Amino acid sequence: MRGRANRFLAWLLPWPAVSALVLAVWLLLNQSLSPGQIFLGLLLALTAPRFLTTLDAPPLRIRRPWALVRLLGNVLPDIFISNYKVTRAILFSGPERQAGHVLVPLSIRSPWSLAMLACILTATPGTAWISFNPQTGLLLMHVLDLKDADELAGAITRRYERWLQQVFE
Repeated sequence: MRGRANRFLAWLLPWPAVSALVLAVWLLLNQSLSPGQIFLGLLLALTAPRFLTTLDAPPLRIRRPWALVRLLGNVLPDIFISNYKVTRAILFSGPERQAGHVLVPLSIRSPWSLAMLACILTATPGTAWISFNPQTGLLLMHVLDLKDADELAGAITRRYERWLQQVFE
């Protein structure tokens, strides 16, 4: 009987931490602890993690946690600086702003590394992840105000890819 209960619990909560996080975020976003919001949050917390089981992602293993701290030390200032530059470019810049696409050769292949890099680039204003070719390792990204494609590709390799390799690969 105990094994049955454990299997049911594993079926009900395949990712308990994700379920708890979904519920907490739902309640925070709605700024309410009403029974209706708690019920909706629980419903979402029980169903949303099921979609994660269909991803078939390899187990997450962080090899060097301090490299993750260093990566965050690069990402957070870059996001703030990029916010400032994009705001300035939109509000005060004339037609001299040049948007463009950049090809970045990547050596990372871990799904976790690539997903994290996609989140970083998308969270940084003025940049967007367009596509990644796993055969060639080339990332295509869009940049709102492109000055030097080679410099940007090098910065991504130095500031993000290097640390992602240490964290996940």
